Amino acid sequence: MSTVQTPPRALLSVWNKTGIVDFARGLADLGFELVSTGGTARTLTEAGLDVLHVSDLTEHPEIFDGRVKSLHPAIHGPLLARLHQKDDAAELDRLGYAPIRVVACNLYPFAAAAKQDPPLDDPALLEMIDIGGPTMVRASAKNHQHVLIATNPERYDAILNALRQAGSPEHVSIDMRRTLALEAFQHTASYDATIANELHNRIVGNPTHQESMESQRDHLPTTMLSASEQTQLLRYGENSHQAAGLYVDVTAKEGHSTLVTARVEAGKAMSYNNYSDADATLRLCRSLSTDEWPESPHACVIVKHNNPCGAALAATQQEAFEQALASDPESAFGSIICFNEIVQFETADAIGDLFVEVMMAPGYTTEAKERLMVKKNRRLLTIESPNNRLAPLERELVRKPVEGGLLVQTEEPPIIDWSKAETVTKIEPTPEQIASMKFAVRVCEQVKSNAIVMVQGTATVGIGPGQTSRVEAVRIAARRAGTRAQGSILASDAFFPFKDGLEQAADAGATSIVQPGGSIRDQEVIDEADARKISMVFTGHRLFRH
Repeated sequence: MSTVQTPPRALLSVWNKTGIVDFARGLADLGFELVSTGGTARTLTEAGLDVLHVSDLTEHPEIFDGRVKSLHPAIHGPLLARLHQKDDAAELDRLGYAPIRVVACNLYPFAAAAKQDPPLDDPALLEMIDIGGPTMVRASAKNHQHVLIATNPERYDAILNALRQAGSPEHVSIDMRRTLALEAFQHTASYDATIANELHNRIVGNPTHQESMESQRDHLPTTMLSASEQTQLLRYGENSHQAAGLYVDVTAKEGHSTLVTARVEAGKAMSYNNYSDADATLRLCRSLSTDEWPESPHACVIVKHNNPCGAALAATQQEAFEQALASDPESAFGSIICFNEIVQFETADAIGDLFVEVMMAPGYTTEAKERLMVKKNRRLLTIESPNNRLAPLERELVRKPVEGGLLVQTEEPPIIDWSKAETVTKIEPTPEQIASMKFAVRVCEQVKSNAIVMVQGTATVGIGPGQTSRVEAVRIAARRAGTRAQGSILASDAFFPFKDGLEQAADAGATSIVQPGGSIRDQEVIDEADARKISMVFTGHRLFRH
């Protein structure tokens, strides 16, 4: 058999059969002999196409219910033969194998199977670990000089057009071949990362709330892999000279709506900064969406430049918004706002014409949406959640890129054992003050360090974010709180290194303080609190956010 005289072959073996019949028909019209496997072969045959089954080519039946079908020299020889080298071409002739010039292959849907959460040894999961497919894709991509590999059905038309224009497979441009090969390797890399991450979650497990920090370390992956797909290109990044895109995690569980899968209901396209700020807003709103405050189930969070400028829990949604806005109405201009329940008309009407970049919620009533959309270009995002309420923030692994690598850590709402929190002053905080402390530290954990948060009840009245001096953070929070600082509860994300921060808090009117403690000058700070008749609680739990 001569590699020159035989018609070119196309090997088609796909799980996602979108467009495969039209692609196969186009290849057949161009003179390709079609080779296929299992379900793909049946689909093509039923469409009236002549198909050579892989088992006829290999002269070996599929075995183990199709577990092994394409792993054979009769397939991988034609895929990997370097036809520009005389020895390879001659050996292919000697073996009687015709070259395979086009391959369409996409892989078993492991991610979709994993989202259904079957047991690890369940065939519904294990049989979705593709073996022959990735091997075939990688072989084709490696030999892209001679093989066109399509892993994405959206590429079928472009490949057919290129073949028609070129006149023969070998004349298709090397640029297209390299682009297809790159996509193929990205396809298999994402697939392998998805499997590895899922098996890590199931075999090693992710850290849980109950574990010690030492135990959490044992659950960190030894290799940090990512499987994310680009969903859209953004106009630019943080600034107009920076390129940016949005990617979605392919391993996201079914029913767990995330920011990147949120539905944009109205307004302009989201920008990079919009998504960045929206992430901080959503994270805090989820953190507050618990059952710890049953009399105040409605949460509203307002964020500007990644820092909360207002947050509140209240009996009604409108009240939560109004209290959050009152915390810092100046900074709320051009902010991101998130609610943990479906937005009602009364809330939308209270927002009125306030300039808001993005609003997020589990949904909007028809009347609320119409009222909010009166303001041109206001972006409305729907984060679909069970029971029409944002799901609480769960522990997760977060990554921060640094030069040459990544920093990885666990992240969660502050898990403070309040039964072990210590009142270190002569005056004990009241139960109402303790309740406010619990709210304050939830907010404080989401504020850039150094961070100070002043609250009344379950609403912020002043926030001092991201300062290099803790006492300056107190000054900023107190200035923003104004007269509402009188009788407030103050939360600090770390200890007071000197008593000056406490002095500023007392001068502003704070009557109770919650902080981690741990300074060598703790006693000096405690003595000042006693002198000012302020109650103070040490949690032993630092809340830095850098």
